[in-house]
Amino acid sequence: MAEQEPLGLFELNRQIRLRIQSGFPEPIWVVAEISDFSVNRNGHCYLELIEKEPDGDRILARSRATIWASAYRMLRPFFESTTGQELMPGIKILVKADVEFHELYSISLNIRDIEPSFTTGDLARKRQMIIRKLEDAGVFEMNKELDMPLVPQKIAIISSPTAAGYGDFNDQLMKNPSGYMFYTHLFPAVMQGEETGPSIIEALDAIAGYGCFFDTVVIIRGGGSKLDLSSFDNYDLGLNVAQFPLPVITGIGHEQDDSIIDLVAHTRCKTPTAVAEFLISRVEEFEIRLDDTVQTTVDIVHSFLLDEKSSVARIMEGMRLRVKGFTDYRGLAIAQLLLRSKSSVAQYFRFRYDTLTRFEQISVLKDPVNILKMGYSITLKNDQPLKSVSQVSPGDELTTQLSDGQISSITSPNSRK
Repeated sequence: MAEQEPLGLFELNRQIRLRIQSGFPEPIWVVAEISDFSVNRNGHCYLELIEKEPDGDRILARSRATIWASAYRMLRPFFESTTGQELMPGIKILVKADVEFHELYSISLNIRDIEPSFTTGDLARKRQMIIRKLEDAGVFEMNKELDMPLVPQKIAIISSPTAAGYGDFNDQLMKNPSGYMFYTHLFPAVMQGEETGPSIIEALDAIAGYGCFFDTVVIIRGGGSKLDLSSFDNYDLGLNVAQFPLPVITGIGHEQDDSIIDLVAHTRCKTPTAVAEFLISRVEEFEIRLDDTVQTTVDIVHSFLLDEKSSVARIMEGMRLRVKGFTDYRGLAIAQLLLRSKSSVAQYFRFRYDTLTRFEQISVLKDPVNILKMGYSITLKNDQPLKSVSQVSPGDELTTQLSDGQISSITSPNSRK
């Protein structure tokens, strides 16, 4: 083997550059994933592109890439308006690039064009993968199955403190025409960019620390472009929202597109003000149902009282008729009793009259005067009638009462024989 003259590193890289230029004379289309992304103050965009294993995260290849400011000013708005997605780490892109090699900086890709439809398809595929993964985990419908409180008045808010949607939500909620009272507490979170998912998850963890104090959670931001939705198409964020123990209401501010958290949340509203209107309507519906219940109860009680009044009237009429019948019956009985009493009293008095008459006759017959007229006499000693000879002693002065006078005598010694 013939000896080769040693090459300096610069010469080696120069020859590599020449061969690359001859091997890739025209721009080529390259598929890669952005792993790092930055824009300097001059407007030049610097990227690190990688390729991973199809079913894993192991990196198979890595390369630097640039989009010069003149091209970046045109490519970025075209890409974002078409895909609704920012150029950011984690997304796949199909780019048309010059393969360049610099003796000092090695190989790099100079991006001249981007095909948005490729990224759109990849994002849609990733989105469907996230949805399918949540469904396979059995959590996709979990938050929707929670019961929304009848009167949701204690609201945990996840939003940026400076977001216009947050102010609109509070104004709509607190200045409702019905004067309903709500308690709200803000749990600040980043609502745009790579930190959106971890920040909202952190806020959800903070709310969970309050136990069952809150009735519901609202996630609001308001405004923004379609590309801002990509921050909410995150598996971990969707998993946390789907499994959260309180009903979650979203008002991200996009009328046409639903993010992953919109799909797994209990209720999806278009805007923050629509979330406020939803909460107000829940309280209003409860008040209407309560009024209807009160009116129904009043009607039922009124109907019941009318029925009872009729029943009482029938009972009273029945009682009146019974009392009248009883009174008539007792009046007849009393009249009969009075007749019998009157007859009995007459008989009683006739009997007593006859008895008194007999007593009078007997009294007349037993009158001493009448007895004396019949030939009887009464012997008195000291004006007391004698009933036995033992009451008389010799020499006692006696008086004999006859019907027409008295006879005085003195007892002899033999008068007691």
